[in-house]
Amino acid sequence: MNISSVVVKCAPEYVAFVLEQLRESNQCEVYAHDELGRIIIILEGDTTEHESEKLRIIQEIPHILSAEMAMAYSESEFSDEEGKLERVDEQLLEHLNADDIDAKDIVYNGHLKDR
Repeated sequence: MNISSVVVKCAPEYVAFVLEQLRESNQCEVYAHDELGRIIIILEGDTTEHESEKLRIIQEIPHILSAEMAMAYSESEFSDEEGKLERVDEQLLEHLNADDIDAKDIVYNGHLKDR
């Protein structure tokens, strides 16, 4: 399951119309809006492609000036790849997150292009 928040912008005089169209579209849930024409909606989909299609439909609603994803969460779409990622050593993480370490004391010995 994927969940994303989208910021929709319309002219203030069209807020009521756009809100009605968003609700009738059955593509999203209206979370919040203001009188300036800013509307926050929530999209849900089985895949990122499904969410993208919903966003495209929303962007075509008359009087919407813009509709862009702000945050996205994917529960399991990439879970098959997760086991393939190299894990970072827990001691290294503790060392890097220590409050008493100075950034100039961190020695970098790698290069991403070598991988």
